Amino acid sequence: MHDLPPSLTAHASYLLSKAGKSARSRVAADLAADDLRLWHPAILAALADFGPHAQRELAARLNLDASDVVKALDELDARGWTERTRDPADRRRHRVDITAAGRLALSGILAATSRVDDELLKPLSPRQREQFRRLLRKIADA
Repeated sequence: MHDLPPSLTAHASYLLSKAGKSARSRVAADLAADDLRLWHPAILAALADFGPHAQRELAARLNLDASDVVKALDELDARGWTERTRDPADRRRHRVDITAAGRLALSGILAATSRVDDELLKPLSPRQREQFRRLLRKIADA
């Protein structure tokens, strides 16, 4: 990054943006090889971590447009990774859950993401990597 202006690289927001762009493009490229987009693993992870959701609640949790979630769920349903059923508490709503095949797919996606993490964080020691993750989480949670 020595070719970049020091007046920019002196700012954490700029460096985070550069690192984030690199991470996002690498993960997106891995996903695109399987005809997936970034919201697919986000949906699968939310369902795996938090359990079934109403479609609208899933969109709100992930800060995604509801129509994008519906489209992504159509694609995930077609792969057998999610299933939608009527919510017994409100028959007008659909509840979404991850399937066993979806959990297996998510496991593979997360393994690929871990490989991207390893590439991006290669300059850091294991201790620095853990500290970096903790600091990023602190920033993300604020």
